Amino acid sequence: MSAGMVIIGAGLAGLTAAETLRAEGYEGPITMIGDEAYGPYHRPPLSKGYLLGETQEAQLIMRAPELIAKKNISMKVGARVTAIDRAAKRVTLTDGSTLDYAGLLLCTGSRLRPLPLPGADTLKGIFGLRSLDDSKAIAAALETANNVVVIGGGFIGLEVAAAARKKGKTVTVLEAADRLMARVVAPLISSFYYDLHTGNGAEVVLGAMVSELVGKDGHIAAVKTKDGREFAADLLIVGIGILPNAEIAQAAGIECNGGIVVDACSRTSDPAVTAAGDCTARRLADGSFRRLESVQNAVEQAKSAAFALLGKEREFNAAPWFWSDQYDIKLQMVGLTAGFEQVVTRGDPATKKFSAFYFKAGKLIAIDSLNQPAEHMSGRKFFDKGVSPTPEQAADTAFALNTLLA
Repeated sequence: MSAGMVIIGAGLAGLTAAETLRAEGYEGPITMIGDEAYGPYHRPPLSKGYLLGETQEAQLIMRAPELIAKKNISMKVGARVTAIDRAAKRVTLTDGSTLDYAGLLLCTGSRLRPLPLPGADTLKGIFGLRSLDDSKAIAAALETANNVVVIGGGFIGLEVAAAARKKGKTVTVLEAADRLMARVVAPLISSFYYDLHTGNGAEVVLGAMVSELVGKDGHIAAVKTKDGREFAADLLIVGIGILPNAEIAQAAGIECNGGIVVDACSRTSDPAVTAAGDCTARRLADGSFRRLESVQNAVEQAKSAAFALLGKEREFNAAPWFWSDQYDIKLQMVGLTAGFEQVVTRGDPATKKFSAFYFKAGKLIAIDSLNQPAEHMSGRKFFDKGVSPTPEQAADTAFALNTLLA
């Protein structure tokens, strides 16, 4: 068999790339290699509906195995690539087998940032959430848990906290920063979510510097903070961020900088290798790097990567968008808030339906919409068309923002 396209990673990015290659007329061999026991599945429900039993495992499956096989895409699950030989254009797997490639796509994803405290990797009852197996384990533990402590007030931590409260558990969220989701939202959004969680019965502790894990009979029993407080915990969820799986690329001599470095077309420093998804750090025009963790980024980079492997150009330049479901609130975000100078509110937060518009030098750079899907979609069109309302227009609910798109 002639060398074909090899995709390391069997998630959304990997599947998208494989299907894009076929859609663009590539007829050679395509092999996807995934280190989990499953084929491609949807990850967003893992911290939401799946934990609550509202989403069944069958609903997580992206493509049935027979549909993947019908497109003549080979799938190796439960397999891991241990080395890339760029000179020979060959990858080696854990079982010692090798696979030659004409083009290689790295969709290696990311892993959980470990909690650097004694007991974090030995005490039972401590979980992170990244995979289907993680979510299964947390769901099972939630059935018998009483006191749930979540370390980290980002999206995943807060989504799990909301799910645990909806199941009637006592929940405490410990966040080291002085507000929730501080890295990505304005203080007014942070305050809204603080009130949302505490209003639903969770305890939220800001400025909480976790210092010790207390175990009993080999199981987590409590979490201590530097100020001497102790919080009972028979289930601990750690959500303090992720790390890109870039080591295999770095070992092969591919440029990495906070992730596998790619350009706007998902090309790496090796012309025969592309990369997509959480594992990447995109080099921007000013020389800085950006790493995004989102469904949109995985899909669009994967399409660009597939095009690049076929010698075609497909830049991914759309504004990034994200979402989070917590209790009865859907937060939809477009753009990036970094460096914002002004935030204006459109609508009344008390109604749980409003948006925050972020401006820098008078130009729109991001929008957070809460239970306002139409406003979110309009916002995405603003960025696609390069349109920016003024802060005054954004704040005036009587002003029809869609008129700016005419």
